[in-house]
Amino acid sequence: MPERLATELRGDILGGRLQPGARLGEVALAERFEVSRGPVRAALNLLSETGLVTIVPNSGARVRVMSRADARALYEVRAALESEAAMLAAAKAEAGTARRFRVLLDQHAQEVGAHPQGAYLQGAGDRDFHMVTAQMAANPIILRYLTRELYPQLSLLRVKHRNVTGRGAKALREHERIAAAIADGDSEVAGLLMRRHIRNSWIALEAQLSEAEKDTE
Repeated sequence: MPERLATELRGDILGGRLQPGARLGEVALAERFEVSRGPVRAALNLLSETGLVTIVPNSGARVRVMSRADARALYEVRAALESEAAMLAAAKAEAGTARRFRVLLDQHAQEVGAHPQGAYLQGAGDRDFHMVTAQMAANPIILRYLTRELYPQLSLLRVKHRNVTGRGAKALREHERIAAAIADGDSEVAGLLMRRHIRNSWIALEAQLSEAEKDTE
């Protein structure tokens, strides 16, 4: 029961229906799901463990509001994990690796082509470049940390900051270079390019955070 409730609430949070800072009252949620407060409390604890919900004693639960420091720390961890994943993926590259990336990147190119000045629009699961790279690394610990903790928190950050103008085409070119290095089995270059890609992504996001702060002044 708590897992089912957590999954539904997670969808509401990552889909933007519950915005950062929104209060998650146990009584209201129990009424919504027609359950007692126990399963709701357990579900909120599960979401807190993944970094999507903040629980404050004597205050209750809210959708996490991610600060700039939180976001920076998240990207630092992301750079470390994903650069290692890219290196492992290159070391384990197979005959079909290049083709798998080509199909994926062709889909992304179509999306970027439709909105050349827009953000990089990534799909879920096998359509996400970073997810595919992590799967190719074949390291269950890295994959677990990325999928259960890091990627959901990144999605939470994107709920508030959805678009980084002009980043789409640049990110696609960076992905193409990373994919080529992985397919060639060049671990060192693949790791370096992935780390640089994550850094560029952070620079673009940080600039947008600064603009958002100016707009609220």
